[in-house]
Amino acid sequence: MIDIGSAPGPRTDDAEIRRRRLLFRCWHRGTQEIDLIFGSFAETSLAGFSTAQLDRFEALMDCSDTDLFDWVTGRAAPPPAHDHDVMRMLRSSNCHQRKR
Repeated sequence: MIDIGSAPGPRTDDAEIRRRRLLFRCWHRGTQEIDLIFGSFAETSLAGFSTAQLDRFEALMDCSDTDLFDWVTGRAAPPPAHDHDVMRMLRSSNCHQRKR
């Protein structure tokens, strides 16, 4: 039996694998608008996320594209369970700001 933990070569930690999977999910949501908003945001932000922030971001990924679009663009307020630092970061990111 091979002990994977002691195998030679580079080992990617669990958080990095999780970030890569989230990045893929962000670019393959279903609607082009959310793909662009979440994919761009993930590319610039996921690397700096703590485990708790990854948990909150992952929970957002389980929401519908319609709800996410409304919350991120400010058309509707997110429910309390999703009104957190990650949602505020998404809302303030430059990739989706409306021109005033």
